[in-house]
Amino acid sequence: MSGARAVNPETRQRILDAAAALGYAPDRVASGLRRRRTGVIGFVGDHVASTPFAGQMIAGARVAGLRQDVLLLVAESEGDAEQEQALVSRFVAQRVDGILIARMYHQRVRRPEVPADVPIVLLDAAPETGWAVDAVVPDEAQITGLASDCLLGAGHREIAYADTVDDSRAARGRRLGVRAALGDAGVPLTPDRIAAATSDAHGGRTAGAALLDRADRPTAVICFNDQIAMGVMQAAARLRLSVPEDLSIVGIDDLRPVADALDPGLTTVALPHAEMGSWAMSRLIARIDKSETGRARLELMRGWLVERGSVAPPAR
Repeated sequence: MSGARAVNPETRQRILDAAAALGYAPDRVASGLRRRRTGVIGFVGDHVASTPFAGQMIAGARVAGLRQDVLLLVAESEGDAEQEQALVSRFVAQRVDGILIARMYHQRVRRPEVPADVPIVLLDAAPETGWAVDAVVPDEAQITGLASDCLLGAGHREIAYADTVDDSRAARGRRLGVRAALGDAGVPLTPDRIAAATSDAHGGRTAGAALLDRADRPTAVICFNDQIAMGVMQAAARLRLSVPEDLSIVGIDDLRPVADALDPGLTTVALPHAEMGSWAMSRLIARIDKSETGRARLELMRGWLVERGSVAPPAR
């Protein structure tokens, strides 16, 4: 029944047919005890229900798991460190084969208290210093570099950056990518071309007003995320600036349906959430079945440009 031993194909088929006729199904719990595997992976996220991209990460992990007959159980800590530890401990007590720990955006994660033989992979998160564990994150510098190249390719030279006040790995990586891409093109990102605010539409309106309500306003703005980009669009409208005729805007995230619903639609860089989920699950299974025994790896995944209607050549 398990396929683990060599059996005459005709004999095996007769047994399978008889089992099907009787409605027999193997006892996965008993089988798991024999193999010391349960076929279950625990997923602990900080904000699963309230994060638009969590579903994509979970779907990527779920599909990759099903390909190898692995079930995914999902739990949410709501960003509470004690609750996360409790959930991890609960999964360990339930004898899951391994644990995925995910974050709503790229940030560092402290090592939970788990037995050394329980494999862990981090998803959209990087380990704290000294913790050797597999992790997958977006290539933040590549992502903002792609946004920069989009505007440079359209002919813009007066480019600003609507940043976040958050001090996260995502923020630092994206800032580095903008500076590098613009600097390589001979368009340095000077302090007067940067405005930082909260990572939402309100913050975008604040940053947008600071960048645009001036005589030497930029012709284009790169935004830390799509929510800030939405706020920058609103700030431009208040100043009677037309997008993209007077101002080009590029976001990051491809936050649907917002990016589609804006008028014009928002050109943005999509993040590889489903792909990260798939990689994390595949890597975890490889650790569980010992097909991967090498050193811990930090996988960087690239984003891609989604062109809509918010970018055009500069009017001046």
